[in-house]
Amino acid sequence: METELLDLSLNELQNKLQNSEISPVELVEASISRYQNFDKEINSFVSFNSKESLQKAREVDVSRENGPLAGIPLALKDNLCRAGYATTCGSNILEGHRPPYTATAVKAIEEAGAIIVGNANMDEFAMGSSTETSAYGLTRNPWDTERVPGGSSGGSAAAVAAGIVPAALGSDTGGSIRQPAAFSGVVGFKPTYGRVSRYGLIAFASSLDQIGPITRTVEDAALLTEIISGHDPADSTSLDQPVPEYHGNINPKPENLTVGIPAEYFGEGVDEEVETIVRQAASDLKAEGAELVDVSLSTTEQAISAYYVIATAEASSNLARFDGVRYGPRAQEFEDMIDMYSQTRAEGFGAEVKRRIMLGTFVLSSGYYEAYYGKAQKVRTLIKRDFENAFEKCDLILTPTTPTAAFKLGSRVDDPVQMYMNDVLTAPTNLAGLPAITLPVDANSDGLPVAAQLIGPSLSEQMLFDIAYLLQELSPWEPCSAPLKE
Repeated sequence: METELLDLSLNELQNKLQNSEISPVELVEASISRYQNFDKEINSFVSFNSKESLQKAREVDVSRENGPLAGIPLALKDNLCRAGYATTCGSNILEGHRPPYTATAVKAIEEAGAIIVGNANMDEFAMGSSTETSAYGLTRNPWDTERVPGGSSGGSAAAVAAGIVPAALGSDTGGSIRQPAAFSGVVGFKPTYGRVSRYGLIAFASSLDQIGPITRTVEDAALLTEIISGHDPADSTSLDQPVPEYHGNINPKPENLTVGIPAEYFGEGVDEEVETIVRQAASDLKAEGAELVDVSLSTTEQAISAYYVIATAEASSNLARFDGVRYGPRAQEFEDMIDMYSQTRAEGFGAEVKRRIMLGTFVLSSGYYEAYYGKAQKVRTLIKRDFENAFEKCDLILTPTTPTAAFKLGSRVDDPVQMYMNDVLTAPTNLAGLPAITLPVDANSDGLPVAAQLIGPSLSEQMLFDIAYLLQELSPWEPCSAPLKE
């Protein structure tokens, strides 16, 4: 019963709850059982609120009036604030921090009736591609526990892949929803920048960060995106645009669809099996009537460099607030105020966060600002133009999500440059502010998920859900939980 429940989509769970085939208590109990049986092995959660979640499940009225997520357990990435609950960003410097406010996106899923069972593990301050930098221990991939689940939303992706929750929220700064979703065999969606309010998301790089869903199916991603989207006066970058009914309007029968295939996202650096599987996905769309056209994204090679200059510069600014004065633990031994700041940060931040803060501070420093940060912003403009030119020839772009399938734990943690290259196929869309979705389309010879990425113009969420749904129906991959053994 537990496995059957946890393999269902949000839509299927809604129907069962509405028809009284299951109760919210049964569903939350299944989630708790799955957590207790498997999370010691994969470590997908920083905190899990079993007792409180059960109590909320007993109180839930699953009538439609109580919201489309009524009675369904969901998880939050540990950088999404929820008033009164510890939110640590996977860092010692925020140990015990309980924000006094709730993120707008979190409030939206609570108002839709979701039962938030806990906070999912993550790379510290969302800085990583493997969820190996968390102060609360690394997270393992449910498909192969000797491999990474991706990052930085690795805990959210692993929790969904393991069937502990049917869906979770993550954040995507350079691929931090899509890359772990790809490695973990689930669906991940990054909305258009500004489509979802960032209020209450603890910032990494403010011009790049975006909240989005990690789910088992495309339909579920559409539903959650619809729920969390909308204008928010509390976020000055929030778009004041109406939100379509994404979930109810999925149409997997496109007419005159043109799909762009960028040569820069294939070939050198991309694993041969990954390329073969993704090209097969393109052929599947062609068989359904889509036209495949070659497009050029010539700045792809420069994008990762520009991304790591801009992202670290913004991180240096955003993380300056963590000083041990207002919240989080403070160093116990220091000589003066400056030493207190220094000691607190030295003790509180991990190695990867320190590396990025120092890099960001350097590129913003006097004499280097224009040489690095200024040039990176110019490259960002060229990347945006590249995409605009490509979309004059096609409706959307299809690429691999990651150059390889999930890699072994520890294999890249000591090589920052090699680790950073995991974002090479996802970071350009953050720089351009575009929506993108990833979904598993097949498994490689090791049985690991391989994913395709669809990128669309600004505010093309509905089209991306439509075509991703079609691809989901055409691909050999069946949405399911990873076959973990007790």
